[in-house]
Amino acid sequence: MIDNLSWVSVYPEILLLVMTCVIALVDIGVKSPLRGVTYALTLLTLAGLTVLNGVYAADGKTVVALGGLVISDPMGHWLKAFASLAMLVTLVYGRRYAGSRDMLRGGEFFTMALYALLGIYVMIGGYNFLVIYLGLELLTLTSYGLVALRRDDLKATEAAMKYFVLGALASGFLLYGLSMLYGATGSLDLAEVVKAIAGGEATLKGSQQVLVLGVVFVVAGLAFKLGVVPFHMWVPDVYHGSPTAVTLMVGGAPKLAAFAIVVRLLAEGLQPMAVHWQQMLAVLAVVSLLVGNLAAIAQTNVKRMLAFSTVAQMGFMLLAMVAGVNGTDTSNLGNAFGSGMFYVVTYVLTTLASFGVILLLSREGFESEELTDLAGLNQRSPLYAAIMAMCMFSLAGVPPLVGFYAKLSVLQSLLASPDSFHVGLAVFAVLMSLVGAFYYLRVVKVMYFDAPTQTAEIEGSMGARSLLTINGALVLILGIVPGGLMALCAQAVSQIFAGA
Repeated sequence: MIDNLSWVSVYPEILLLVMTCVIALVDIGVKSPLRGVTYALTLLTLAGLTVLNGVYAADGKTVVALGGLVISDPMGHWLKAFASLAMLVTLVYGRRYAGSRDMLRGGEFFTMALYALLGIYVMIGGYNFLVIYLGLELLTLTSYGLVALRRDDLKATEAAMKYFVLGALASGFLLYGLSMLYGATGSLDLAEVVKAIAGGEATLKGSQQVLVLGVVFVVAGLAFKLGVVPFHMWVPDVYHGSPTAVTLMVGGAPKLAAFAIVVRLLAEGLQPMAVHWQQMLAVLAVVSLLVGNLAAIAQTNVKRMLAFSTVAQMGFMLLAMVAGVNGTDTSNLGNAFGSGMFYVVTYVLTTLASFGVILLLSREGFESEELTDLAGLNQRSPLYAAIMAMCMFSLAGVPPLVGFYAKLSVLQSLLASPDSFHVGLAVFAVLMSLVGAFYYLRVVKVMYFDAPTQTAEIEGSMGARSLLTINGALVLILGIVPGGLMALCAQAVSQIFAGA
C-alpha cells in the first residue's frame, strides 16, 4: 500500500522529473544561441532541489517508501543536495564552453543533464535491486548521449562508443550479479535480502555458492562505475575524448551516486557477506592506487592526468569501506563509511574547481587541456593559477587543504581497526600519496615557473568567475575548518548503521 508519506518522500524526484519535462517544452520556443531561458530555468530547478533536499536531510527522518522500493534518509538527501549543487556548478562553468562548440543548438545539453541527475537521484534513493538498476541505466544512457553531443567531433564520437560498449558490459555484470542474489535469497528488496542472508535461508540447498558468485559480479559492476582498476579502461579515454563540460558531468556528481549504491548494496544489503566483498575491495583499492598514480605520471594531457588521478582517488576512498567490518565486529561501520562519504564529497568539490579552471581557460577552437597550455598561468591570471594550485595540493593531500583531512579521516578509520592488515593498507596508501604528489606538483611548477605559451585574453562570465572563486575558497576553508562537514557525513551515515 502506498500512502501519502511515500509521495512526500519522493517529492524531489517528482519535482525534478516535472521540471525537466517543462524545460524541454519551453526550450522549443527558445531562439537565443546560449539558450538563456532554458539555462535560467535549469539553474532555478537545481537550486530549488538543493534546498529541498537539504531541508529533508536536516529533518533527520528515515522512511522506506513506495512499498519498500525507495528509502528517504539523511545520507541520501545530503548526497542528492550535493549532486544537485555539483550539476548546477558544472552548467555554470560549461555554458560558454558548450555554446562556442555548437552544443547548444537545442536544449539537449540542459535537459539531458537533468535526466542524468534524475538517474543519480534514483540510484541514491533506491532500496530495491530493480530500482537501483533502473537509476543506473538512466544515468549511463544519458551520459552516452552527452559524451557524443558534439556530433562532428571524432574524439567525442570515439569516446562515446568506447563508453557505450564497456558500460553495457559492466551493466551486464551488475544485472547478472543481482539476478544471482535474487535467486539465492528470493527477494529484490534490500531489507529482505539482508534478513535472508543473516537468517541462513540463503545458504540452504547449495545457494551459498550462488550468493558468493553474485557478490563477485556485483562488485565488478560497481567497480566499473567507480572507475577502479581493472575496470578503469573507459576512464582516461572518456575524460580525454569528451567535451570538457561533459567530462565534468561524468566525473563529478555521478561519483556521489556510485558511493551511495556501494553503501546500499554492499554495506546495507550484503553486510553479512562482508568477509567476501571486503577482500575484493581491498584488492581493487591497492591496484587502483598503484596503477592510477604510476600511469598519471606519464600523462602530458591534463584531462588524462586527472582521469588516472580519479582512479587513484577512488581507490583511496575504497579503503574506508574495507575498514568498516572486522570479522563480526561492525562497530567501525559508521566511522569508516562516514569517512568515505566525506572523501567523495570533498573530491567532487575539488574536481569541480580544477575542471572549472580548464573550462574557463578554454575558448573557441582551443581546449587548454595540455600541460603546456597552463605554462606561466600565474602571469596571465594569478587567481586561476592560485585556484588550480590549491586543487592540486588538495588532491595530493597537502595540509591545510580539504584533501588532507579527507585522506586523514580514511587513514584513521583504517588505523582504528585491530587488524594488522588494515595498518599495512594505511602505510601503502601513504606511500602512494607521495608518488601521486609528483604529478600534482608538476602542474604547479608549470603554472608558476615556466614561460607562458598562450597570450590570448582569458574569457569567462563574471558569474562563472565568481562561482569559481567561491569553489576554490571552499577547498581552503573546509580544510581549515573541516569539522562541520565531517560531522554531517558521520552523522548521516551512522544513522544507517545505528542498529548494526
